[in-house]
Amino acid sequence: MTSLVRTETITIPSGDTEILAYLAAPSRPGRFGAVVVVQEVFGVNSHIREVAERIAGAGYVAIAPHIYHRQAPGFEVGYSEEDLALGRQYKQGTKAEELLADVRGAIAYLYGQDNVIPNGVGCIGFCFGGHVAYLAATLAEVKATASFYGAGIATMTPGGGEPTLSRTPEITGTLYGFFGENDALIPAQEVNQIEAALSEHGVPHKIVCYPGAGHGFFCDQRSSYNPEAARDAWEQVLELFKTALPAAMP
Repeated sequence: MTSLVRTETITIPSGDTEILAYLAAPSRPGRFGAVVVVQEVFGVNSHIREVAERIAGAGYVAIAPHIYHRQAPGFEVGYSEEDLALGRQYKQGTKAEELLADVRGAIAYLYGQDNVIPNGVGCIGFCFGGHVAYLAATLAEVKATASFYGAGIATMTPGGGEPTLSRTPEITGTLYGFFGENDALIPAQEVNQIEAALSEHGVPHKIVCYPGAGHGFFCDQRSSYNPEAARDAWEQVLELFKTALPAAMP
């Protein structure tokens, strides 16, 4: 990354444990809004770190907690079938309340930093992280959520229990959901259920389904990368954060 952004790997508290997190922030002086970045099943790998750095380059402090840390500290892999199988294995070992504790820990860390304006945060997540981002949207501190192709929101929740969609009434901020019309993991019916729940409970939202795009369309390291959809989604994410999060201060 350029000298406009500084990065480091840190340790943050999460419930009764500590987890690793990747931090990216503008290198210039000032106070900024903040964003929690939630990984795919592949861990806080180079793609997720690049997303955090892009967010920092846009003028926010970004933090990506390692949500598999209880099972596999520092886990990160690529996009082979073997990597996917391992990532899904660790996904099965997560629990909603632990994931929420990780996001709370990330927010608490951000709020304790001199360069962060502690007046609400954004959250962005991809793949499994898109599901976790929907969960995180239920936290009062989360003012803007960008959920990318989060599978299972309408049908399950990590660790078991009522589907994450049932928590929609707890969302108090704005939520944008980004999906690909060709995503075999997320049927159109489930996308429609998500939009219906958001509308029913009065959650400010936008659901975007990109023609010709499949699962993982935002990641330029995956064969499913769709540059047109990725470009449009990124512009919408930046507009969401600009509208909902505090403006930078000198």
